[in-house]
Amino acid sequence: ALRYHNLKATPQRIAIADALERYGHLSVERLYEILKDSFGSLSLATVYKNLNVMQENDFVAEVKLPQQKSVYELKKETHAHLVCTSCKQVLDVDLKTECMTDQVRVKNDFEVQETHFVFRGLCAACRA
Repeated sequence: ALRYHNLKATPQRIAIADALERYGHLSVERLYEILKDSFGSLSLATVYKNLNVMQENDFVAEVKLPQQKSVYELKKETHAHLVCTSCKQVLDVDLKTECMTDQVRVKNDFEVQETHFVFRGLCAACRA
């Protein structure tokens, strides 16, 4: 998958991809915590650098969350996110955003280049 996105398949990038696939939405700090024991010389700067390159090549997406640090995920079709304000869990939700961006484009003569749909509230576990 990395090579398909014109990325060199380094051990660090493979580990980042594996962690994002396994755990889902991760902050840079959490990703570093997961990987640091496997790579003795791994630094937080290395994680940032690799995420930036992976993002530039459309392999990873940054999820910008209101009032929280960004988290990263493997790039998928456009979708929205649910964020629990209590436990901070981030979930994907299949929401067809194309109709909204089409409306913005047509009604405002505006080319949408990026969207971030985030719904904040309480998950079922925290409501219980």
